[in-house]
Amino acid sequence: MMDRKTYRIAGMHCAGCVGSVERSLNAVDGVEATVSLPAESATLTLTRDVPFEELAAAVEGAGYEIEPIADVDRGEAERSRLAEAEARSREARRTMWTAWVLTAPAMVWMLPEMIAGVRWPSPLVFDLGVTVLGAAVLAGPGGPTLRSAWRSARGRMPNMDVLIALGAGVSVLTGVWAVLHVLGFAPMIMNFAPVGAMIAAIHLTGRFVEAKARGRSSSAIQALLSLEAPTARVEREGAPLEVPTREVVVGDVMIIRPGEKIPTDGVVLEGRSAVDESLATGESIPVEKEPGSSVLGSTVNHSGALRVRATGVGEDTFLSNVIRLVEEAQASKVPIQEFADRVTAIFVPVILVVALAAFVGWFVVPGVFTEAARWASGFIPWVNPELGRLSLALYAAVAVLVIACPCALGLATPTALMVGTGVGATRGVLIRDGAAVQTLDRADTLVFDKTGTLTRGAPRVVETFVADGAAEGPGDETEARVLGLAAAVEDASEHPLARAVVDEARRRGIPFSRAGGVEARVGMGIVGAVDGQRVVVGSARLLREEGVPEEDIARVERRFGDHARTVAWVAAGGRLLGAIAIADPVKEDARETLLELSRRGFRTVMLTGDHEAVAAAVAEHLGIDDFRAGLLPADKVDAVRQLRAEGRTVAFVGDGINDAPALKAADVGIAVGTGTDIAIEAADITLVQGDLRSVLRATKLARATFRKIRENLFWAYVYNVVAIPVAFLGLLHPVIAEAAMALSSISVVTNANRLRRTRL
Repeated sequence: MMDRKTYRIAGMHCAGCVGSVERSLNAVDGVEATVSLPAESATLTLTRDVPFEELAAAVEGAGYEIEPIADVDRGEAERSRLAEAEARSREARRTMWTAWVLTAPAMVWMLPEMIAGVRWPSPLVFDLGVTVLGAAVLAGPGGPTLRSAWRSARGRMPNMDVLIALGAGVSVLTGVWAVLHVLGFAPMIMNFAPVGAMIAAIHLTGRFVEAKARGRSSSAIQALLSLEAPTARVEREGAPLEVPTREVVVGDVMIIRPGEKIPTDGVVLEGRSAVDESLATGESIPVEKEPGSSVLGSTVNHSGALRVRATGVGEDTFLSNVIRLVEEAQASKVPIQEFADRVTAIFVPVILVVALAAFVGWFVVPGVFTEAARWASGFIPWVNPELGRLSLALYAAVAVLVIACPCALGLATPTALMVGTGVGATRGVLIRDGAAVQTLDRADTLVFDKTGTLTRGAPRVVETFVADGAAEGPGDETEARVLGLAAAVEDASEHPLARAVVDEARRRGIPFSRAGGVEARVGMGIVGAVDGQRVVVGSARLLREEGVPEEDIARVERRFGDHARTVAWVAAGGRLLGAIAIADPVKEDARETLLELSRRGFRTVMLTGDHEAVAAAVAEHLGIDDFRAGLLPADKVDAVRQLRAEGRTVAFVGDGINDAPALKAADVGIAVGTGTDIAIEAADITLVQGDLRSVLRATKLARATFRKIRENLFWAYVYNVVAIPVAFLGLLHPVIAEAAMALSSISVVTNANRLRRTRL
């Protein structure tokens, strides 16, 4: 068996936390886990039926909490998660202010001692007072951090909280030592208790600001959820009845008035209107709907009343699928994150060793470090080489502990990925797998299917030609006669080209009666009787067999030298009347988009099962670099693999069932959302709209998102590489170290949130 489940994880703060939870879950037999810090969730692939209690024991043993997600639809589950996140944000605010209420007096009390060396009103009262305040901050607002540190240390998977707890805890313990010194029971030491309180308060402030910023990362999903219609007007027993949207079932007929939201996905039965689908496509122009048109839940009906039959409810709606795709993307790992994960997995133990080395070095061989401290004391006000050996050793060790917390490393990749996928969801670009972002960022070759991707996918009449001597009236009337006769015969056929002729006649309002004695000529055309005369519609070969003069055919063949079009010849009574040119026209935005992609450095390739001549004409018109025609689905896969074997990173764009294998074979598969469900399921990225501008949007989004990931990782690493040696040398005050650590995490999250300003 193979099952996939998602659980909420509480208590994670950094990459170390993520690594601890992943290792504990992966240690359970039959479990493969991927943990997301921003989404606070774990996605498990299970190869056996694992009891929840077994999972809970593993996670709680590592110092965290796991809880199942209620069995409700995606929208409801996401709304619940956001509500929980908001509640935690409020709790983080309360905890932060409590910490500062206790820390502020200690900071003020410490100023006379820092400036003038005066411990007011007496050494005992001062040392005892600031120590009590520092201990209160740790025991009260800092209590959850201490408990988390203890649980993770006990589980032998130390996390970031261990560093904070040690730094703040050791600082407060120096206050206890200082009190004992005043009472005559211990040697002299610098009282760092106020520093411990400040470390905890700044840490909690960073947690609060980080929680707020991470909350903004989900703004795209929140915006989608806010657009849901709370109720639906459905027909029950012949009368309209208003019910909660969650009670709508497949097959219900909904009545949507102008200005109302469409409660759930469906198909229009009656009425015509324009519907604002910007929540799905990002496009502000309303889309015209008529009987037979599909509509999406939560979109807004503009101008006319509609009767809509519900086709998707709960988990099966477009909105639920968007949320599912975004959650899957957020839970997935970007390849570049693997390196960061390997670093952070050993980061905390290494920092504990570095902090211990700093303490031992300053305490055992202080002369090696004090010269640098004396030099720096001339321009760094908090460096005091005259402190006692033990005080200097603790000063350096505490600074190393608090500066090295890997918060920024843990947030660098997943936060940018969360914002990027959210932005994409509101612009019609749905990213299923986070790895696709990195792959598309480095892709150099875009391979396109032709029919339905570059073209409309439906043949239509592009020109009607009247042969010399066939005219019996004004031009429009003669064209109408040619089309009418052809439609009368073709109406008996279900061939796509025949349907194109019939649809064009109906679109122009040309009346025609169905022909009698219709006979299909396989591979050549069709013959029938209309108003007592024999009408032939088909290839030039068929007309020759029917006795149409060769010179008439040759004259028109020269007229239709464009092999990108299929020509249906029309003859009646043994005389050529004209010809109808049919083509699958390229999409309006195809040429502009392909040229822009070429300007951006992509090599473009077209793969099609169509004829060589048609493919060549389309490729030339669109400016495509290379094409291959006459391909079966397996041939498309081979073509993609060949490009990859040449060292190219390939993104395949397709829409049909026959594109699914190629979508999987490519480095990244991009499905046009107007295509088949099978193609969409096979793809890494889905474009909600059928327009090719969405391909350009997807490439821009991938590059912008991965650029933010690189920026975040660069600054997170640089911050630690520079700051840890400075702290080791005793040149970094522990309070400034904690403030810098908190600011680094906030800056990473803020930088990721700038993705929301990206113009796609």
